[in-house]
Amino acid sequence: MPGTRSTSVPAALFTVPLVAVSLLGTTAAPAEATPSHSLKSLMCRGKGVDPDAHVRYRTEIVIHAPLRTIWKLQTDVERWPTWQAPVKTIERLDQGPLRQGSAFRWTTPVPPNPATPATSLDITSTVEQLKRNSCIRWTGPAVGEGLRIDGVHVWTFTRIEGGVRVRTEETHTGDQVEADVPAATEILAKGLEAWLRDLKTTAEARTHGQPA
Repeated sequence: MPGTRSTSVPAALFTVPLVAVSLLGTTAAPAEATPSHSLKSLMCRGKGVDPDAHVRYRTEIVIHAPLRTIWKLQTDVERWPTWQAPVKTIERLDQGPLRQGSAFRWTTPVPPNPATPATSLDITSTVEQLKRNSCIRWTGPAVGEGLRIDGVHVWTFTRIEGGVRVRTEETHTGDQVEADVPAATEILAKGLEAWLRDLKTTAEARTHGQPA
């Protein structure tokens, strides 16, 4: 669920979806997308996205920042609104470091589209699997006027020379998104790409030349 963008659309539910719901367009370097069907699903502690979902997207980006910086940005969910403009409100439903079983509720706007009117999505995300500095998997529903999306979102973080490769994959199910899979997939893709770009921009800005 993602810096500054001009228009918001459902995307990373938990994803930050559920993570998430994101926006279109930033000036940062593009992420590196790979067709989801061509790769084995991302996994966190042996669990991946919904294998039966028709709406799915996977992408990745290299961030030139320390893993600890990237991990903190992604898991300090209460501070998402400071670097993801689409996240309007967020509330942790438990306390302490993000861990298996942690849950958080957040909201993000969605513009009108052919299937549903303009609305605000109320998302409840639950962390199902987590391995510190390695991976996160969360699930949950996003509910708005005339719209419900159930999502599964996986993130992995791998140290490489000069930085960290961040991969993410998400699936959506629900009557509205399944009514137009290509359109729903495009919206999801734009949201995830924007999230990664915002994460990269923020993490690299906070690094101030520190070695990764």
